[in-house]
Amino acid sequence: MIDYIKGKVTQITPTFLTIEAGDIGYFINISLTTFARLEGVSDCKILIHEVIREDTHQLFGFADKEERDIFRLLISVTGVGASTARMMLSSLSPGEIEKAIISSDVNLLKSVKGIGLKTAQRIIVDLKDKLGKQTGTGEIFAFSDNTKREEALSALVMLGFAKGAVAKVLDKIVRDERNLSVEDMIKKALKNL
Repeated sequence: MIDYIKGKVTQITPTFLTIEAGDIGYFINISLTTFARLEGVSDCKILIHEVIREDTHQLFGFADKEERDIFRLLISVTGVGASTARMMLSSLSPGEIEKAIISSDVNLLKSVKGIGLKTAQRIIVDLKDKLGKQTGTGEIFAFSDNTKREEALSALVMLGFAKGAVAKVLDKIVRDERNLSVEDMIKKALKNL
C-alpha cells in the first residue's frame, strides 16, 4: 500500500494532479482543498489513499493527514464512495465536516452536491461517536504539547486577546502542526487573531 508520493508536480488541476517520482507519472485524484494548498508548487509530498477494485486502481491524494483521515472515515460509511467523499472535501474543509458531524448539522452536509437527507443522517450516525472520541472534549489533552499550548494561551491573554478566541485559534494551530515551539504558536496565532 502506498502511504505517500514525493516528487515533481508535472500537472495540477482542481480535480487531479500528476506527480513524477522515479521516472513514473502518478495520476492522483485530489479535492479543491488540496488543490488550493498545492497550487503553484513544483515539488511536493502528497499523502495517498488507494482504491483498488476489479476494474480500476485509483489514487486519492491529500495535502495533510487530517484531510486523509476524514476521507477514510467518510468512505467507511455505507453509501459514501471515494468520489462522494472527495466532493465533500471539495465543498467543505475537514474541520467543517468534523464540526457538522459532531454537532449533527444535517443541513450543512446536505448542502454538498450528491448528499441527500438519508446519506447525511447516516454519516452523522456512523461517525459521530468516532469523531467524538478523536476530537471531542478530550481533544486538547490528546496533544503531546499541551503545556506549550497553555503557555501560548496565557501569553496571548496577557496581551489583551479574548481567551475563547485565542483557545480556538491555538487548537487549530496545534492540530495542523504538532511540534511547534511556544514562540511559533504565538506568532501564528497573532496572524489569525
